[in-house]
Amino acid sequence: MTAWSKLIIASLVLLACCVLSLSTGPSWIAPHTVFNALLHGDPSNVDHLLVNTTRLSRTLMAVVVGASLAMAGALMQAMTRNPLASPGLFGINAGATFALIVSLSLFSLNAPEQWLWSAFCGAAVAGALVWTVGNSGQGALNPLRMVLAGAAITALFTAFSQALLVIDQQGLDTVLFWLAGSLSERSLATAVPLLICALVALLVACLLGAQVNVLNAGVQIAIGLGQRTGLIRLQLGVLVVMLAGSAVALAGSIGFIGLIVPHMVRRLVGIDHRVMLPGCALLGATLLLVADMLARVVILPQEVPVGVMTALFGAPFFIALARRGGRNA
Repeated sequence: MTAWSKLIIASLVLLACCVLSLSTGPSWIAPHTVFNALLHGDPSNVDHLLVNTTRLSRTLMAVVVGASLAMAGALMQAMTRNPLASPGLFGINAGATFALIVSLSLFSLNAPEQWLWSAFCGAAVAGALVWTVGNSGQGALNPLRMVLAGAAITALFTAFSQALLVIDQQGLDTVLFWLAGSLSERSLATAVPLLICALVALLVACLLGAQVNVLNAGVQIAIGLGQRTGLIRLQLGVLVVMLAGSAVALAGSIGFIGLIVPHMVRRLVGIDHRVMLPGCALLGATLLLVADMLARVVILPQEVPVGVMTALFGAPFFIALARRGGRNA
């Protein structure tokens, strides 16, 4: 079976998961009712109203957030040539969290759209700082320097966030569920600008697949083939910030999707980024949808943060990956 055939199958699986996501919740809605709600929505029908408001927006955000995190992880691993790289390596999660806490504690911003944009701006600032520090000094961009810069910026923003939360306990209560990662209570109208930002970044990243292949072959080979490696890395860095920043702003801190999905896709379709990047988007969206569906029903009538479910999936895979990497080393 060719790699593109596997992507077609992955697309069909994702479509099936979307239908299942619209049906799943505290009350089960039959798939034929879901299709009727989407095609001929009746505002007086409770099931139709539930599908077209709460579950549709949640499903769309799960698809975009999962795809964005997975593709951001793949770009990070290609850019740093580090198989354990993930969007958090850019300090994006920590920057978004700090900005959100600042907006609550110091500026008393309470509107959801203000929270989203505060988190996105914090993610962008953190990513820009990591990029600046990683490119400082002599010589071209050094992947190790980038990793160290990400760790330092993450530690800095995390310390600031913890200090603010100690001072403002009310802020802790407000952002606690967001910090664990959640797709609930998100308005689609509020999230549309960030969803569009993520979709544009996903499309551009797929178009750069051939360039990522050249860069991944090594700096000397890439330069020999005429590639402007500095420009390509800058473009990839901007895409990572757009993808991961939008995802974190929309859903909070969701771990492991950006780390494990690229490795899974490499096993399925190979290392060609022209195929791998779309595969990461499809599989990342599917995994987050599955995790979100489980989060809704595992402890009814309450709900588990989706970040907890992805951690339960991802932690064993990460441990196995680290053990295998240690043996190879």
